[in-house]
Amino acid sequence: MDPNQFDFNQRPFLVIWEMTHACDLECIHCRASAEPDPDPNELSHEEGLRLIREVREMGTPILIFSGGDPLKRNDLPELIRYGKSLGLRIGAIPAVTPLLTRQRIQELKECSLDQIAFSLDAANAEGHDAFRKVAGVFQRTLESIATAKELGLAVQINSLVNIHNADCLDALIALIEPMGIVFWEVFFLVPTGRGKELPLLTAEKFDQAFEKIYALSRRVSAIIKVTEAPHYRRFYFEKEMARQGIPARNLTRKDIDMPEFLTKAYGPKGSIGNAPMGVNSGKGFIFISHLGEVFPSGFLPLEAGNIRNQSLWDIYQNSPILKELRDPALLKGRCGICPYRSICGGSRSRAYALRGDYLEEDDGCSYQPEQCVAKP
Repeated sequence: MDPNQFDFNQRPFLVIWEMTHACDLECIHCRASAEPDPDPNELSHEEGLRLIREVREMGTPILIFSGGDPLKRNDLPELIRYGKSLGLRIGAIPAVTPLLTRQRIQELKECSLDQIAFSLDAANAEGHDAFRKVAGVFQRTLESIATAKELGLAVQINSLVNIHNADCLDALIALIEPMGIVFWEVFFLVPTGRGKELPLLTAEKFDQAFEKIYALSRRVSAIIKVTEAPHYRRFYFEKEMARQGIPARNLTRKDIDMPEFLTKAYGPKGSIGNAPMGVNSGKGFIFISHLGEVFPSGFLPLEAGNIRNQSLWDIYQNSPILKELRDPALLKGRCGICPYRSICGGSRSRAYALRGDYLEEDDGCSYQPEQCVAKP
């Protein structure tokens, strides 16, 4: 299926399943109140198999196993193999704890896992270990990355950018750039869960971080995906227009279409990298909790349904919350009049966290669309 022909009203492009809340880390930003032991009510093995089937039946190509720590589930290898047998692209995001041994990474490789992701939030042990609240996790992360690459697993790095490390982003990029990873996912903080206690970047600081991320994208072949800052797409669009010498045009309230250069494929057999058409919360993407709850994203805690009571496809297509999130005409404030609203749409999670309304404008964006509306 051509990724640029996806109808987000029919199916999501990506599903993340939070397999368990259980985790031995206590990261200061985490949206989840992770505990060392699994919740006895988390989805069973059979419910997990059914969820994987429903993802495949929807025509969604990508399923990510997250947590907590997915290694806390003994059935992780079987669930990966089952997803692969159905033709899904499968990724996993294990926590870097003593559970993540060379043997476990080898086991994930033998299950035909497509991609393994590790979190790296600072360029040194002091910064990263303080953020993850466990001494030694920085060094173990570097060792795990090296092991995965040695065993032939495609490696993704996930990094959170916020006020604690935005001024150190150059050093983090210098560490990551030569690693030979296939994917760097940059998260911008949404104040939910433990993250409510953290101060936030200003909109101007977002733009400064975007400059560095864009410069890296020009130097490396890896996919760079920015999460909870979809206005990076507008930033990227404008940078690419200027770089390619495409004449500027007056922007009106009419939505700008997703340009071809904002989509990109990578990996074996055309596996999908950047998602098409401006994936956003509930729009091409959904998050399944360990209890089967369906959320627009893990950072937007409004339940759209539960797969224990309803099919995933029915929830995605018919939930009032998800239908509203897929309609850019309902956006408010600057997001509502922005010509980039279909490409971007703003962080619906940040709007909800800061303004109590998931359709409101995103305070992380500095763009002023009124300045770009054509004068009569």
